[in-house]
Amino acid sequence: MTATALKEGFFTVDMAKKFTPLTSEAEIAAAIAQKATTVCVQPFLIKRGETYVLVDAGLGLIRSGEAQIIQLLAENGLSPDQVSIILLSHLHKDHTNGLGYFEGEVFVMNFPDAQIYLQDKELNFALSQDGNPSYNMPALKALAQHANVVRLQDAEGWINDFIRFEVVGGHTPNHQVFWFEQDDAVIFYGGDNLPMYGYLKYPVAYKNDYDGKKALSLRKEWETRAEEEHWEVLFYHDKRTAIKQF
Repeated sequence: MTATALKEGFFTVDMAKKFTPLTSEAEIAAAIAQKATTVCVQPFLIKRGETYVLVDAGLGLIRSGEAQIIQLLAENGLSPDQVSIILLSHLHKDHTNGLGYFEGEVFVMNFPDAQIYLQDKELNFALSQDGNPSYNMPALKALAQHANVVRLQDAEGWINDFIRFEVVGGHTPNHQVFWFEQDDAVIFYGGDNLPMYGYLKYPVAYKNDYDGKKALSLRKEWETRAEEEHWEVLFYHDKRTAIKQF
């Protein structure tokens, strides 16, 4: 079982949730010096045997006429139809836009053969957020009607024999996290409750979380468990450390 970061790049994010690419180390350094909000966006590919799992779906950027997420998969020797499972931690647009695109009024999936697992309550909440720039409402409405979507009702459980999920809240009301388990190996994904390795160094409840205190408490719990159980942890927004073995 392996985890690979599919790095879309570095971005500044403004109050309107506009993601602006930073294309050089100089631009990144300048943005940090100006105290702009800077993030990396990187979905993850989990491989177990011949099963390929995409963990969150990225920004949906188009490069040279093709979705960047598809190009990143190609760099790892995969085509979109080889991805059979997509897991969504929550439904902010930087985690979901890579799922597909519109041709006129028709929503076209980038991953035609994948089952997409999301929380039903999280979807209902997202659909109530009309006007919130964190969400791509047309895409969410299309997603809500798509046959490939599995709307999870339970607060915890198993997707299959090696993927476990749990609804924890924190960053969003019904944010879910995932464990990937094989023998004694555990890969953990905390989504935007644990988006960067640096979040473990500073005990801060962030105001951009729906429940910052809950997210902080979860991080403390996960750090202890990761160290005791030697988890491999994935960081979706970290600019330097995408994956860390504890």
